[in-house]
Amino acid sequence: MNRHVLSVLVENQSGVLSRVAGLFSRRGYNIDSLSVGETEDPHISRMTIVVRCDDQILDQIKKQVKKLINVLTVVELDPERSVFRELALIKVKTNLTTRASVMEVVEIFRANTVDVATDSLTVAMTGDEAKINAFIELMKSYGIVEIVRTGLTAIERGSQALKSHEKSEKSEEESGNGEDVL
Repeated sequence: MNRHVLSVLVENQSGVLSRVAGLFSRRGYNIDSLSVGETEDPHISRMTIVVRCDDQILDQIKKQVKKLINVLTVVELDPERSVFRELALIKVKTNLTTRASVMEVVEIFRANTVDVATDSLTVAMTGDEAKINAFIELMKSYGIVEIVRTGLTAIERGSQALKSHEKSEKSEEESGNGEDVL
């Protein structure tokens, strides 16, 4: 099974997230990661959905999501032509002896210390999944108190925008060259 990253533009209305997640649930597809937020247009939200499946299942997912009310476009992002990032907040046990060494690792990873307590330190970091996992692995020896991660968020490199995919899909449909949906 391959890992796929879908970028989905939807109308920013209540119930849209529930419909998209419900489609995955009804079909028995697992969502590895889901990140949603408003775009530059407050009427449109963007979902970044990470799934592990074969190409045939992915095609079914894309077609079924496209058919949902309030979905504007669905695009699989090419890892070679996209930027992927995740935000993680990691709370690590520290004391007077370990705090300096933890902060040294934080600096090496270009993370930020966002909270310091007498017995812990909270770090905010952004990066790709491998970077965050590497940091977490190093922090395990100190003792991780808590981790929260946003899930993957992604955007295509260069001047290409997801909205331009929407326009090209509409023109293909109007000219009769669009794909048939299930």
